[in-house]
Amino acid sequence: MQPLAHAELIRQAALALGFARVGFTPVGPVERHRVYQEWLERGYAGDMAYLARDAAVRRDPAALLATAKTLVTVALSYAHADPIDVPADRLAGGPRGTIARYARGADYHHVLKEKLRSLARTLGESIGGAVAFLPCVDTAPLLEREAAQAGGIGFIAKNTMLIAPGAGSYVLLGELLVDVECEPGVSLEPRCGQCRACLDACPTGAFVDAYTLDARRCISYLTIELTGPIPRELRALVGDRVFGCDVCQEVCPFNASASDGARELAPRAGYGRPALRRLLGLGAAQFRKWNKQSALRRVHRAQLLRNVAVALGNVGTGEDLPALARALDEPHALIRSHAAWAIGEIGRRGATEARALLQKRVTIETDSMVLEDLALALR
Repeated sequence: MQPLAHAELIRQAALALGFARVGFTPVGPVERHRVYQEWLERGYAGDMAYLARDAAVRRDPAALLATAKTLVTVALSYAHADPIDVPADRLAGGPRGTIARYARGADYHHVLKEKLRSLARTLGESIGGAVAFLPCVDTAPLLEREAAQAGGIGFIAKNTMLIAPGAGSYVLLGELLVDVECEPGVSLEPRCGQCRACLDACPTGAFVDAYTLDARRCISYLTIELTGPIPRELRALVGDRVFGCDVCQEVCPFNASASDGARELAPRAGYGRPALRRLLGLGAAQFRKWNKQSALRRVHRAQLLRNVAVALGNVGTGEDLPALARALDEPHALIRSHAAWAIGEIGRRGATEARALLQKRVTIETDSMVLEDLALALR
């Protein structure tokens, strides 16, 4: 079977599995690895040390599978309509937070890997022989957006997301390394033109310029990757977002008609616009149940409650102070410090009882970070 036939066989099998797009690139050094290295050297990765640690491996996919000849890239759509979440429990009142679209359903890592394994099995059965393969998702050290662009799936946009024309940027990428030769795809050139909607809409001004993101200011980084305190000067800009951010995608014209998301990634009830008070009251066991089999497992409980406290500080009212007061008694200083900040913000908007809560905590607090947030909030 010839490379063109291999590619067509894989393409048809991938589409049958629900993938929106398929691309093919010969395995070899990645031309744009230099751009990635320069981005790291400028410090834009923030605390994501793992990106620098495996930077050399990302230069060539062959480092992951020595016998690989083709890197198959697939795109799975998660473009589903915003759900109307109406939890029935008594804590469902009050303001709601926002979770990024990709994390509202089942854990895409599991979904993608199972589909990629099925794709490899189909390939082996069709050519009548054993196929060496390696399925990869975003946890693997691959420059997947570069591969997807080179393979013809889409183009890298000004917001650094991959846009697949006709499917938009609400797609998750997966890769399958195989020791089978496939006809390469045709690389797509950027089609953003003069549009800069994504750059101008970013709440925190995270884009240094077109095609360059400073992750240290990105809300997705701040709410997911960053394990320490969110910089005070950025907290008010986070808004009600408690896990990730979709703003630069929401304003993109290529996403205006994006639809037909994979059914496996359909939003679960209560995960699009969750009640913030309810989230802030999650105990350890409840938290594990809440994020089970979900991409939300990327954050630990202290991170989530930190994010929820910030969201309440931005959109909450005096009615949310009791929940935040309970958070001031949390064992983790990260939660207490952000709860103090939130109480101060709500007090600044006119909730007079906020001051008494802060003053009470000052008398028993011992952590320097929390004491600093308490002092700033009291001002």
